[in-house]
Amino acid sequence: MSEPQVGRAPRLLQVVTAAMSFTLRRGQPAYLREAGFEVMIVSSPGEELERTAREDDVRSLGVKMEREISLLQDMKSLWRLYGAMREFRPDLTDVGTPKGGLLGGLAALLNRVPCRIYTLYGLRCETATGLKRRVLLFTERIACLCAHRVICVSESLRRKAVSLGIVKLDRTVVLGCGSCNGVDAELFARTADRYQAALELRRHLGIPKEGPVIGFVGRLVVDKGVAELFEAYAQLRQNFPELRLLLVGDFEEGDPLPQQLRERIKGDPHVIVTGFVKDVARFYHVIDVLALPTRREGFPTVILEAHAAGKPVVTFRATGAVDAVADGVDGMVVPVGDIGALAEALSSLIGNALLAETMGRNGYDRVVREFQPVRIWSGIAQVYLQLLKEKGISCAAVRLNAPGPPFLERLQEASR
Repeated sequence: MSEPQVGRAPRLLQVVTAAMSFTLRRGQPAYLREAGFEVMIVSSPGEELERTAREDDVRSLGVKMEREISLLQDMKSLWRLYGAMREFRPDLTDVGTPKGGLLGGLAALLNRVPCRIYTLYGLRCETATGLKRRVLLFTERIACLCAHRVICVSESLRRKAVSLGIVKLDRTVVLGCGSCNGVDAELFARTADRYQAALELRRHLGIPKEGPVIGFVGRLVVDKGVAELFEAYAQLRQNFPELRLLLVGDFEEGDPLPQQLRERIKGDPHVIVTGFVKDVARFYHVIDVLALPTRREGFPTVILEAHAAGKPVVTFRATGAVDAVADGVDGMVVPVGDIGALAEALSSLIGNALLAETMGRNGYDRVVREFQPVRIWSGIAQVYLQLLKEKGISCAAVRLNAPGPPFLERLQEASR
């Protein structure tokens, strides 16, 4: 690649597999653009990619990428990414998600992009077995080897990646207390309007006004602990006959739940499955406690969202999840797979409104204090700048002043 021109805006190319993953970076491309970077985002094509590009006012490119292994399509995707980088000539690439990270990292290496970053959002290999585990470990190592820096979205994820031999410690970085993008607490905080909307939503869903509700937000798959959650809920029904389980998400064919369990969930009149929901904010105000008995995470944003809504959280002591909950302060952390401990923790919060309220308030305070998006965006920009300076690339056009109210108001409006 030719040397970058001194004084112009550094060119940044961000790559993920599916455009939905840009929801994990919502507002970040716009912040980086206003800070002085020339930004292009790349993912599989679709309305989500186009919407993100419009909202953040950045360039975009659709490159079809399969989530699972598909050698022929993967080679085509790699060639398209290679060509896109030849044309855009980025000074810096930031690639993420397994397939986007691998193909984007290889394309950047082949193009000799001066500064290459891999953002590690989680490790699918953690819960995989056999040949699939070996393949996933290998691809993660390749993606990390292609990068000069690996941004890990939580401290426990960094420790796990290092322990698995995926990356060396001195090439990793964690931004502040972690998370993918932080959470704007104002978008989830309880207000009079949201409280009334939650009451109406309860009526619509057939939930009694005073009936306790355990909530879950995410993909209905094995790795998210849906089976353990359903069994814990079934135990709790004995003491809380009006208890509801609200599953905000949809069943997926990747890592699917057993068919028998699906039928039990669908056949239980006290279990509500919403299907895919684009705007989940209002659902947090319907529930009393969020349960996320996940087996692996990078850093679960849903926990921050629940805390921003003032709700306590119960989760497994899994990678990523342990960074999002302060055990005994804003929620409870129980051993992975322990259904009895999960049920006991949920019971203690359902049966003690004062404890639940206190933990929810503590969670809200922590989100405001440690996880506001601008803190994460600024940290990412600083990692970018440090690497650019190490490679002798001019950063004169970049300004890291905190964005003013108009910028933040535009982002909040776009997120509603």
